[in-house]
Amino acid sequence: MAKSNGILKIEGTIEDLTFYKKDGKNFVRRKGGVSRERILNDPSFIRTRENGAEFSHSASAGKLLRLALGGLVFKAKDSKLSSRMLQLMSKIKNLDTVSLRGQRKVSEGVSTAQGKQILKGFDFNANAPLNNVLFAPFVFESSNGVISFTDFIPAEQLQFPQGATHFSMQSAVLHLDFETGESEMGYSNVVNLPISFTPNASVLTPASVPTGNGCQLFLMLISFYQELNGVQYSLKNEEFNVLSIIEVL
Repeated sequence: MAKSNGILKIEGTIEDLTFYKKDGKNFVRRKGGVSRERILNDPSFIRTRENGAEFSHSASAGKLLRLALGGLVFKAKDSKLSSRMLQLMSKIKNLDTVSLRGQRKVSEGVSTAQGKQILKGFDFNANAPLNNVLFAPFVFESSNGVISFTDFIPAEQLQFPQGATHFSMQSAVLHLDFETGESEMGYSNVVNLPISFTPNASVLTPASVPTGNGCQLFLMLISFYQELNGVQYSLKNEEFNVLSIIEVL
């Protein structure tokens, strides 16, 4: 693989050279390797086909989760979310001990205690992990998804970005069946507060707690704003926002 530093920036394929852009830089590589037809049919590539099938399944599982969360993901994500989630789902898929090689499933892996533990604590925005932003203790009730704060002092117990004057918190409960793709969301009230030294008690109560086959994911969203002339604006395109899975059942 070569790096292109020339004035002419090309993207695409010319004869046996492929030009592409990654992380703002231009690269070029030569086409080659084993033909697709051989990989799909040659018995000697059976392991490759099995790995490819599981790779595709893990990618689909990650996409399923992102789509199920809807707008929450767009409020707090980083540029490498898809690849990070692919790695996460691959780890969970590897916990499937009942399916044949090439057919292992995320739905089987996440049904295990270890699979749930891997999913728990995942931050959708790696630039703003929950544990690096929120330092206030809270009580989580798995039976109803309620999250309670007592004597929460935002200016002392919140790592807020420069320019932020306010923040909001919201919780959500997602029921997701990785096998069938069925999902349902329940959202809590939104608590919006100034970043001050005034202690407050906040409670996030989901309007519903969806249940069924599959798993339950409990999430917390923290968003930052800057108030100007009485209007709150999202801070820097929401790049400081937090979205984290706090529990998986």
